[in-house]
Amino acid sequence: MTSATLLSPVRTTPGPESGPAGSPARADERAYIRVLVVLDTAVLTVALLAGYLARFGDGRASGSEISYVLVAPALLVAWLVSLKALGCYDDRVIGYGADEYRRVGTASLRLAGGIAILGYVADVNVSRGFLAISFAIGTIGLEATRFAARKRLHRARSRGIGWSRRVLVVGEAAHVLELVLTLRREPYAGYHVVGACIPDALLAPVAQRLGDVPVVGSLRGIPEAAEAVGADTIAVTASGELTATRLRRLGWQLEGTGIDLVVAPALTDVAGPRIHTRPVAGLPLIHVEAPEFRGARKLVKGFVDRATATVALTALLPVLAFLALAIRLDSRGPVFFRQTRVGRGGLEFGVWKFRTMVVNADELLAELVSRNETDGLMFKMRDDPRITRVGRVLRKWSLDELPQLVNVLLGQMSLVGPRPPLPSEVARYDGDVARRLLVKPGMTGLWQVSGRSDLSWEDGIRLDLYYVENWSLAADLTILWKTFGAVVNSRGAY
Repeated sequence: MTSATLLSPVRTTPGPESGPAGSPARADERAYIRVLVVLDTAVLTVALLAGYLARFGDGRASGSEISYVLVAPALLVAWLVSLKALGCYDDRVIGYGADEYRRVGTASLRLAGGIAILGYVADVNVSRGFLAISFAIGTIGLEATRFAARKRLHRARSRGIGWSRRVLVVGEAAHVLELVLTLRREPYAGYHVVGACIPDALLAPVAQRLGDVPVVGSLRGIPEAAEAVGADTIAVTASGELTATRLRRLGWQLEGTGIDLVVAPALTDVAGPRIHTRPVAGLPLIHVEAPEFRGARKLVKGFVDRATATVALTALLPVLAFLALAIRLDSRGPVFFRQTRVGRGGLEFGVWKFRTMVVNADELLAELVSRNETDGLMFKMRDDPRITRVGRVLRKWSLDELPQLVNVLLGQMSLVGPRPPLPSEVARYDGDVARRLLVKPGMTGLWQVSGRSDLSWEDGIRLDLYYVENWSLAADLTILWKTFGAVVNSRGAY
């Protein structure tokens, strides 16, 4: 998933080691990239060895005209070169976002295609089985190790000890605060704000601080302010004083300093695949594609949803039967709880769940309203007395939601989507929030992998709207993968 604010990088010429390029942050960055290179080399070595053993484990390679002792190392080098050529070690893409994974996959596929074409043209009979197994294991291994390395980096960044960019935010005070809030919302993205520069007229009123961010200068001395706080990145947000001419001159001033210049336009909650930069008359225009709510990709998503639900229901039938028996033995009442929710287009449907509360839970709600622990339109209590003993276990591991696979099979829900709202919530929606109803609700979603009940109402709505505007099949797969981690860790489950 991407940050809510688009940071468009304008790379400046690298500077001497004594400048920001030689700072501890840059040293940590280079160390992280070296680790990635070592991991990639190890993964590819294992993949090529596994491909050889799987194909020639019986020793038949000895009669081949090709010497795999030479082919394997050459393929290893070519693979690493392909990764490098497609920017898989570029600090602008590693550590955050889906682009890193996309580039790794593209580099592997292009190399495989190139080798296939070269082998055909040159009439070189390299074993197709060896290549297929090696590329399959290697590509999956590369993606897996990148994911593991990133997770470790994210944990380090969240604790304030990982490689992060030291950012000086520049612009109007209100826009600076908004950008700071956005960057701090996702500390694992690696943007650590160390200071701000604002217009001269605002320096005195803010008493040299914007919240807890120190104001280290005005818009007239941005490079000097960046050097003073050791910033390696300058993030420019909206400001009437920073015209196109002044912004271009700022880029010139940063040449040779090793400081990156990024521009944060007033365009939020739009993912990268919908954004394209088009140079027109020397002006980089940002073209934003409209959200996609129908078409071939939607048909594919619907097919994948129903096929997966069919397989999952068949495989989980013994588990569902066991859970149903546990609910029946634990407390009086039906096994299933069917509640009216609102789906795509405002159509109501009955969502299926395992019952986790006592049968008169709705009657007891009025007595508990004053103890609501969340804001907005939802009711949540960490220690809700209406929940049964088995119900607490089901909720902790999200097992109560498994019957929703039936809703997915019926086409009322999707595997991934916004949280299915109650009719009472929808009745109080304003124009913006109602956009959640443009797609099917999901069994899981960004809200599920970002904290579930621990999220505020505002954050939950923001994540749902972000998904509606920027959904993709690749993002759905990522969310499904993250859902397993969220369920295992029981984050926000009560």
